[in-house]
Amino acid sequence: MNRFDHTTGKEMNLKELLKIVRKRLWLIALITVSVTAAGWIFTTFDHTSPKYQASTNIIIDAETEYRNTLQVVIKDTTVLEAVVNELDLAQSPEALAKQVYVESIDDTQVVKISVVDSDPTLAASIANTTAKVFKRKVPSIVDINGVRVLSKAKTNVTPMKTNETKILLASFILGIVSGLGLVFIMDYFDDSIKSERDIEKLLGMQVLGTVSKKKKTNKKIRKRRRRRELKFRGETIGID
Repeated sequence: MNRFDHTTGKEMNLKELLKIVRKRLWLIALITVSVTAAGWIFTTFDHTSPKYQASTNIIIDAETEYRNTLQVVIKDTTVLEAVVNELDLAQSPEALAKQVYVESIDDTQVVKISVVDSDPTLAASIANTTAKVFKRKVPSIVDINGVRVLSKAKTNVTPMKTNETKILLASFILGIVSGLGLVFIMDYFDDSIKSERDIEKLLGMQVLGTVSKKKKTNKKIRKRRRRRELKFRGETIGID
């Protein structure tokens, strides 16, 4: 196959795909609107228990390499097991680790420990206790004593907001992808002949010509035409 045939084939395939999409554009739009509406309903009527976040800041007086290591230690079982025991928590240290988030503040030595929980008071208690236990255990883990609590976590009664924009955008994209997928699947299993290319592929022969489809004329219109012709002929005969 030469370059021209290859390029033509690509153009034809693209045209066919666009034709398929245009043919069932209404279905794609319907699915997109439905899925997006479902996402909106989910964000509007989501009655799951609200989540609260509390954060405490600590200073780790160490080089970047050690500071990165100590950030991992904060969520380690060694620290969180002591937190669970001190606060008499019901969850395991592994489950608690999923509620704890650790991040560095820009390029400083400040590290933020955030805790998410359905109880705002408990979230603050876990954050403060984690910082306290971490400070106590650091010397036995790494030869560093430069850990200080910069600010303690306070109870935050304002629940965390669900990101409605992201959910709606994800629903919209999912709707489009689902609609396109369904349309292409329907076309794939459709065995009807739609174009000359389908005939050529089916028979392995080149189409030499086509016959245009003749539109059916309305019977009433044809009757009127016949009456006019008969009337005209009658008038012509009368004149003679």
